[in-house]
Amino acid sequence: MKGVIVSVNPGICGFDCKVAAEQCGKRSARIEITESGCTLIHKFSDLLEDITLQELFVPLTQNKIFMAAQKAGCHLACPVPVAVVKASEVALELAVARDAAICFITPDPSPRMS
Repeated sequence: MKGVIVSVNPGICGFDCKVAAEQCGKRSARIEITESGCTLIHKFSDLLEDITLQELFVPLTQNKIFMAAQKAGCHLACPVPVAVVKASEVALELAVARDAAICFITPDPSPRMS
C-alpha cells in the first residue's frame, strides 16, 4: 500500500491543509483532508469517496473530485481539489511526487512593453 501526504497553501484565505492519499485495493485511493480551518473543505472532504483509477481520467465536468468540490461550495480557484487529484495519482503510482505551484511574479516598476 503506497501513501502520500501533500501540503496545500491555498493562498489568501490562509486555510492551509494536508491531503493524504493512500492506495486501497489495486486501483483506488482513499483520501483524507486534515488541518484546514475552512468549513467548505471539511464538507468537500466528507463528500469524497475512494477515487478509482478510471475516475481520474474522466472529463472535468464529470470528475467526482470536482463535483464534490462544487457541491461543497469550494471557490473555483481553490487548489485543494487539484491537490486531491495529484495526491491520488501519486498514491496509485501514475505520477511521481513533484511539487507544483502557482506563483505570482511582482511586476517590474519599469515601463511596460507595448
